[in-house]
Amino acid sequence: MRRKIYDKLLQWKHEKNGATALLIEGARRIGKSWIAEEFARNEYESFIFIDFSKAPRRVKDWFDEYLEDIDTLLQNIQLHYKKRLTPRKSLIVFDEVQKCPRAREAIKALVQDHRFDYLETGSLISIKKNVENIVIPSEEDGIEMYPMDFEEFLWAMGNDVLMPYIQSRFEKCKPMGDFHREAMHFFRQYLIVGGMPQAVAEYAVSRDFNKVDAIKRQILRLYKNDIRKYARGLTARVSAIYDAIPGQLQKKEKKFVLAALKDEARMREYDSAFFWLEDAKLANICYNTTAPNIGLQLNEDRTVLKCYFCDTGLLISLAFSARGVVTNEIYQKLMFDKLEVNEGMLVENIVAQMLKASGNELFFFFNADKEDADSRMQIDFLIQKKVVTSRHNISPIEVKSSTNYTLTSIKKCIKKFGQYLSTPYVLHSKDVETKDGLVFLPLYMTPFL
Repeated sequence: MRRKIYDKLLQWKHEKNGATALLIEGARRIGKSWIAEEFARNEYESFIFIDFSKAPRRVKDWFDEYLEDIDTLLQNIQLHYKKRLTPRKSLIVFDEVQKCPRAREAIKALVQDHRFDYLETGSLISIKKNVENIVIPSEEDGIEMYPMDFEEFLWAMGNDVLMPYIQSRFEKCKPMGDFHREAMHFFRQYLIVGGMPQAVAEYAVSRDFNKVDAIKRQILRLYKNDIRKYARGLTARVSAIYDAIPGQLQKKEKKFVLAALKDEARMREYDSAFFWLEDAKLANICYNTTAPNIGLQLNEDRTVLKCYFCDTGLLISLAFSARGVVTNEIYQKLMFDKLEVNEGMLVENIVAQMLKASGNELFFFFNADKEDADSRMQIDFLIQKKVVTSRHNISPIEVKSSTNYTLTSIKKCIKKFGQYLSTPYVLHSKDVETKDGLVFLPLYMTPFL
């Protein structure tokens, strides 16, 4: 499976030349181990792949016993894995490094030794259990990995030419014309299958939604087990939020209502649980900002948030599996937009997923002013320009799942906060259009925002 993160690994190798290790962090089953091994095999003369979820106790113990004797540590690793490494031409991969925190701490000494390059992969990497009693090495760079994005999905489907054309039309703000229908057809497949590599690989071969759903349900069970195993002291609250995500997104106003979990619930009781889900990369949290002006973080209100699932394909399997399975009939209706359900939850979730994968932090704007109608509005997303200036930094984004919709909130936002706003966007299922100061884009152009 071709993944964009490979180019970032190459960049790290050439620019850092062993001066730092690189940690690939992300949710379970998104392809971290696969890409690390593929990179090691292609870009180095030799490599050793240490999977700490399977490594014997003695291998883990070496990182305690020989931390001050790097020669012996490296010699033992090569003897155990029966591979000879060449200085400055070999790589050691610490896979699932959270299973051996002392190996992560050893990165400082190993990088300073400078014999080999070091690549780490990990999930749940920052939770207390996996970092207590160790010093996080400053010689470690980090990179986040996400489920496959739309272009990677297209590559898996054997289509290398559609996304560059989509990008060219976006940059020129021109309609897709005859190719809009084709692009939307692929996008609906991506919406339904999602971006988990196993699910995409199965769909690319079989086009069988039942087989795809079985894979997704297996991943969901793995995530539930992780919550029970690792959410120390927070298991009940994390599980409650996790299970409530589909119902919360189904509402017209998608901000998370804590009262749905427990009467008189307060954010101070649940903020650690939301943080755990975000840190585990199981959810994308979108925070309210009290004013869409120069700095979204400066006006962040963490007591009001929206909670999106990490992958929309998984969300479908979680939301529609009343009997533990999503039937092929449901998938077919979703494919052809014939299912009588508020599809806004799925469309908004995948927009959040694509914005996050493109490097955007997620913010929205919500004002429920009961007295001033002009101030009362909800903007689905706000994104900030990469280079902040004194004016016109923020783009408001409205997401529309149906063909009939109103634009009341975004027009109010432009009127009230125009001096702070850059291009306002409406993401919908139709083609590119510019009208009344708004840029209307098809949903599949979201990655370019």
